[in-house]
Amino acid sequence: MLNLTNVAIRRGGKRLLEQVSLTLHAGNRLGIVGRNGSGKSSLFALIQGELQPDAGSVAVPGNLTLAAVSQTTPSGEQPAIEFVLDGDAELRELETALVHAETGADAGRLAHLHERMHGIGGYAARARAARMLAGLGFMHDVQDNSLSSFSGGWRMRLNLARALMCRSDVLLLDEPTNHLDLDAVLWLQSFLADYPGCLLVISHDRDFLDSATTHTLHLQGGRAQLYTGSYSEFERLRAEQLALQQAQHEAQQKELAHMQAFVDRFRAKATKARQAQSRLKQMERMQKVAAVHRESPFRFEFLQPEREPTWLLRLDSAVVGYDAPLISQIKLVIAPGDRIALLGRNGAGKSTLMRMLAGTQPALQGERMADRYLRVGYFAQHQIEQLDDSASALTHLQRMAPKASEQSLRDFLGGFAFHGDKATEAIAPFSGGEKARLALACVVYNRPNLLLLDEPTNHLDLDMRQALEQALQGFAGAVVLVAHDRHLIDATCDTLLRVHDGRLDVFDGDLDDYARWLRSTLSQPQSSTDTPATATKTSARQKRQDAADRRAREKPLRNALKKVEREMDKLQGTLARLDEQLADPGLYEASRSAELARLTTERGRAAKTLETLETEWLETGEALESLTQD
Repeated sequence: MLNLTNVAIRRGGKRLLEQVSLTLHAGNRLGIVGRNGSGKSSLFALIQGELQPDAGSVAVPGNLTLAAVSQTTPSGEQPAIEFVLDGDAELRELETALVHAETGADAGRLAHLHERMHGIGGYAARARAARMLAGLGFMHDVQDNSLSSFSGGWRMRLNLARALMCRSDVLLLDEPTNHLDLDAVLWLQSFLADYPGCLLVISHDRDFLDSATTHTLHLQGGRAQLYTGSYSEFERLRAEQLALQQAQHEAQQKELAHMQAFVDRFRAKATKARQAQSRLKQMERMQKVAAVHRESPFRFEFLQPEREPTWLLRLDSAVVGYDAPLISQIKLVIAPGDRIALLGRNGAGKSTLMRMLAGTQPALQGERMADRYLRVGYFAQHQIEQLDDSASALTHLQRMAPKASEQSLRDFLGGFAFHGDKATEAIAPFSGGEKARLALACVVYNRPNLLLLDEPTNHLDLDMRQALEQALQGFAGAVVLVAHDRHLIDATCDTLLRVHDGRLDVFDGDLDDYARWLRSTLSQPQSSTDTPATATKTSARQKRQDAADRRAREKPLRNALKKVEREMDKLQGTLARLDEQLADPGLYEASRSAELARLTTERGRAAKTLETLETEWLETGEALESLTQD
């Protein structure tokens, strides 16, 4: 279907991609991953014919229909659903042809056109577009609104819907979840599961990649390597490759050191000079196996909060909104250690609630009570817009901590990959991802005991998301999170609160339960005439009650399992750090015996604790499994 042969792309004098060969067929589902700037979007441009390779060839059969999401924001008075229907070009051509055929009273032509319209499902197209818009968050009463009545983010959703409406052979999705909430992401995952063509996805959302793809193309250093399996499988295989590469490097270094010692010893001796020269040539010919370095440039942690009171924030019968209430009768207590995720569609009031928690939005009614030692770290959806483009990353921190030394601030910024001149140059030309990292660094540096994170992963790549996840797992304060990144929620939150119908309720279950619930609500009929018989309603109600009871029994076990997993992750990181320190040859000198003993003891304690946690994890998992099988 698609074939790339020895493709090369250069930007100025810089090599972006080189010797990339790839063949794709119908049904292939390919996730494309790599750091920002590795050539992912350029690869899409090649396939779409918007970019020509500097070397090699790209073969795309002319009869293929390609669909991609436009990056241009649509505008005008056209109704939203009509804009989406325009994505099916053949449908629109048939509609126009039918009008002309009816005008000309061409019975034969009409019969042929109606047959073709039936063949492509054209008579159900409007209903299909309406369901698609509903899945992406557009309620039925706004689907006929004009394009200009929607904000930029919602218009980008319309671009996505239009691309999905196209009956394409190849579908190219570049960061499709960026403008979506979690509800819409879960719907999109379900929709793509039934897509019959060749799917190519660029995304930094690992759970989305796991659900949508069966192969992974990794771009690094100008090269492309194809892996069979989901993103998680790619991570496992990649880790094994890197471990093997490191072992080969270490073995080679030992061999090179042995050869060098021979050369140094015998080079000056006439009887051994020829052998020494031979060894030198052998060393030059030997292929060097590169040392494996930690790929992620990001590593940071939240500083310990100065105060950890018994509770941080209370909401008592609070009402949040603007002219009219969005959420009413909110009762909530947030304490150190709480891990809360807010779920619900866009527009339900999640961000408004976050602003009230942060103290930047007053309650319409009720009380917001904060402990006197509360220190909020608030990352808003549009946090990067509050940065000063004329200032550097270092200047931003110096304004927050004028007494801090420049070196300490530079060290801190290094954890966010702002090194050297990057820390001192104005941020105006920075990418969205770089600005998002800086905004997050400012939040982290403030030493909060309550973190309010509203879509913190927008613009962040996979490495930075992983670093944020690890930092949150070690954070001692409370976290309230709004995110469309399911993996981040799963890894860091154990309480799910759902914003819906003007209420804030606990959702009893995990994200898998939430995804199932969401699918069931989207599949429910919209018309009252479709209401099932009373007996069926009673049966459905009983099923929901049984499911709720089961989730209530499972919830303590699931929460305990997540808590143990977070502790195990932290301990495994501790063990890795200790092993790295214990691998230092200088540690075994007599002068450092006390340090060696301390590290050995610390590692033994950590290993024993990890063993205990692993046993607890197995027992809890077995208990949960037996409960789900009842």
